[in-house]
Parts: sequence; C-alpha cells; structure tokens
Amino acid sequence: MASYIIVAIVAYLLGSISFSVIISKKMAGFDVREKGSGNAGATNMLRSVGKGAAALTLLADALKGVVAILFAIIVGAIVKDTDKALLVQIAGIAVVLGHTFPIFFGFKGGKGIATSLGVLLMTNWKIALICLVFALVLMALTKMVSMGSVGAAILFPVLVLFINTNYTVSEGSSYFVYSVILAVLVAFNHRSNIKRILNGTENKLSFKK
Repeated sequence: MASYIIVAIVAYLLGSISFSVIISKKMAGFDVREKGSGNAGATNMLRSVGKGAAALTLLADALKGVVAILFAIIVGAIVKDTDKALLVQIAGIAVVLGHTFPIFFGFKGGKGIATSLGVLLMTNWKIALICLVFALVLMALTKMVSMGSVGAAILFPVLVLFINTNYTVSEGSSYFVYSVILAVLVAFNHRSNIKRILNGTENKLSFKK
C-alpha cells in the first residue's frame, strides 16, 4: 500500500510544478494566469507570451507526465508484489490532477493536455500518436485547440477498447477505467470551452501568427 501512496504523492507534486507560471515570470515578468484566458497552459502562453515560451511550456508539461510514469515503473520494478499497471495508472491520474490543481500555485493550474500527452506516450505510444494526430487534425479543421483536446480525450478510452497491445505495463483490458477517468478529467477542465463551442463563441487560434 505504501508504494501506491508514494507514487501518488510524488506524481501529484511533480504535476504541481506549473512551468507556464515559472516561464512567464522569467521571460515576460508576469504570471500568465493574469493574462488572456487565465489558464496556466501552452495555449495561453502562446497568446500572452509568445511561441518560444509556449513551446518550452508544452515540452516541460509533457515531460512531467513522462517522468511520473517512469517513476511508477521504477517503483514497480523495485517493490515486489505490487500491481505495476495500477502504479502506472495512479501516477498518470495524479500528475494530471497536480497540473490542474497545483499545491505550489494556489491550486490554479492548467487543463492537463500536454501532461496527459506525456502520460499517454508512456502508457501506450501507439494510442498516444493516434490521439495526437486526431487532435491536430481537429485543431487544423476548426482552428480551436479545445476541440482537438476534448476530441482526443474522448477518443482515448474508445481506442483502449480496441487496442490491447503496446502498453508499457500489462495489457489493455486493465486500462479502460483509467482511460475514462483521464478523459473525464480533461473534459471537466474544458467545461467552459465546451460551453463556448456549443454557443459558437469559442476562441479560435490563428496559425499564421
């Protein structure tokens, strides 16, 4: 039991490092949460700080997911009689929760897309790449980052139902509940975006800028 708790705490604390806030303060002299949409994520960084800061934030946030899953895998290899797949799932959910509700930054974080991508890459690289391509296509067609993000989140559990190979730990049948939890979490974080999409008032991203 101790190993599961340790993985959850470490992953949550790792997720709680809000790189967008740190980078925006260093590069632009303000907290990105005070600008634009108020979200601590790469999209708001792009609009409020610039491409370089957004790319750096995207990479750093994705790496949080990668490192959290790696830590879970290492713990599973060291500690005997543990459910290795469950450790991975706990780490994945905890790191996204940490990104969304960061204890170091007043529990006001981002929407978890980049961090979820890192988690997916470490959970099942094939599913991660399919979700990424699907998200990029939706973004290109609609010019809405939120549409691609929510669409990919919904696609994740659907793919888990049909793809039972390429998982880092264990097989696909044990990952469905995990995939649904992550999808619901991402959708919840985008609830205001979903409302604007339905109302036809969602912000669109210009890829020319």
